Amino acid sequence: MSGIDWRIYEAGHCTHPECATRRGAPLASIRYPALAFLLQHPQQGSILFDTGYSEHFLAATRHLPERLYRAVTPVHLRSDEPLQRQLARDGFAADTISRVVISHLHGDHIGGVRDFPGAALICSRAAWDDMHTRGRLGSLRRGLLPDLLPEDFLDRVSWIEDAPRCELPRSMADFGAGHDLLGDGSLLAVSLPGHAEGQYGLLFTAASGATTFLVADAAWSSQAIRDGVPPPGLVTRLLGDTKTYRDTLQRLHTLAHAAPAIRLLPSHCNEWRTA
Repeated sequence: MSGIDWRIYEAGHCTHPECATRRGAPLASIRYPALAFLLQHPQQGSILFDTGYSEHFLAATRHLPERLYRAVTPVHLRSDEPLQRQLARDGFAADTISRVVISHLHGDHIGGVRDFPGAALICSRAAWDDMHTRGRLGSLRRGLLPDLLPEDFLDRVSWIEDAPRCELPRSMADFGAGHDLLGDGSLLAVSLPGHAEGQYGLLFTAASGATTFLVADAAWSSQAIRDGVPPPGLVTRLLGDTKTYRDTLQRLHTLAHAAPAIRLLPSHCNEWRTA
């Protein structure tokens, strides 16, 4: 099949001290976009990878204790920034979205899922199971907001782990096998553990011919991948597992230098406009 046309959308942003996302960086706060991705498959139609922030996120964090999420990581969302509205502006009505692939279940990645009630959902079973072992405060501490998922989530979801396993390009052998989400080799889910339970990136060939790897929150920036510099251990321990996070980042760092033709794009990278 031909490559996939794709677009990047910034569905709001948060601010955070840069030193919390890259060890040794300045203390000053900078903006981190919440990126969502529209992929137009020649046969399967319009597919989203994550959804960014939306009014649903603001509603879910309006009261304590969830309000602490916004206190720790201030969120900014203009009225025209929710993904559904940006897509509609560009001619993609919500009911034309066939699938939403969820990289992981943090609130800034699933904030707009409820805006696409007709879409099939693709998510990691491990991520779902982990969320449901935690109480309200335990979920919040890990950046999880269960109320952002629709009530019919289990009726609409298929699990990444159930998709057929497939080989990745030779340059990505360190990442193990992928999962062929559509059965045609066009969208491959790649496990990126450490930041959150059940986090997956998405590998595909763009219409330009470029191999593209959306790496979710395996790094906060492309610079961190190029330099191989992780966040401080305190930050990675709060959300996931520090050793596993650093192992994943090191694999991305090695890939970036060994296979520079593969485009690596984190979900909060400020370089997205040049991607």
